[in-house]
Amino acid sequence: MKIWVDGGLRDTADATVSVLDHGLTVGDGVFETLKTTGGHAFALSRHLRRLTRSALGLGLPEPDQDEVARACEAVLAANPMPHGRLRITYTGGISPLGSDRGDAGTTLVVAIGTATPHPGPTAIVTVPWTRNERGALTGLKTTSYGENVVALARAREQGATEAIFANTTGRLCEGTGSNIFVVLGGRLLTPPLSSGCLAGITRELVVEWAGAEEEDLPFEVLAEAEEVFVTSSLRDVQAVARVDARELPGAPGPVTAKAMEVFAGRSAENRNP
Repeated sequence: MKIWVDGGLRDTADATVSVLDHGLTVGDGVFETLKTTGGHAFALSRHLRRLTRSALGLGLPEPDQDEVARACEAVLAANPMPHGRLRITYTGGISPLGSDRGDAGTTLVVAIGTATPHPGPTAIVTVPWTRNERGALTGLKTTSYGENVVALARAREQGATEAIFANTTGRLCEGTGSNIFVVLGGRLLTPPLSSGCLAGITRELVVEWAGAEEEDLPFEVLAEAEEVFVTSSLRDVQAVARVDARELPGAPGPVTAKAMEVFAGRSAENRNP
């Protein structure tokens, strides 16, 4: 495996960063995960724009998008695989052992691992913890992922693949690494960005391509929705067949199936929409 670290490809054993890197010591970093198929990354331009938004929101220097794109191309060329998970990580670099940043410059890492398409409808659970829709990191895809690790472990314990959060006002928000959609009265709905959810790339495309509407929704909507699905770069559009103990027989339902069809068709036509 070849991994890009700060300017060039390195073998896995040599692809290291300092133990004083701020991304390690305090989670001072941002990242993107992209789906790759046949050596090509999907929606690269959108991911690079979001990487920049997250970096600037965290107060990091603006990443050089051309450099990041070159790093992605180099990693893809050096590691051919049919389906992959391409990970871009951009951190505050070597810094003091505390919240203050150093002046050594940022760290850029691009790595890839194998991935498999999700095999069909999945199960999700709700968790008692909340997203802070007014927090300093709201809407940023940062490496501070500890609460997601805890919530996803809870989901796995209950035979599910995703955990869903409300925000601090009890409104539907997002999953640990996904956005959520529901169908009510035949309408396809998803929480607005003001709920505190991440501006997911797949979410964005489903809104554009499948006519989903943003609507402020109570967390309890998951107990009454006719259909539910989750989206992410690696899941694409994935139907939900169980929410907690509630079964949704026949998943994917007609609205979900149409969204899946539209997304699959449009994404196959254009790798960088």
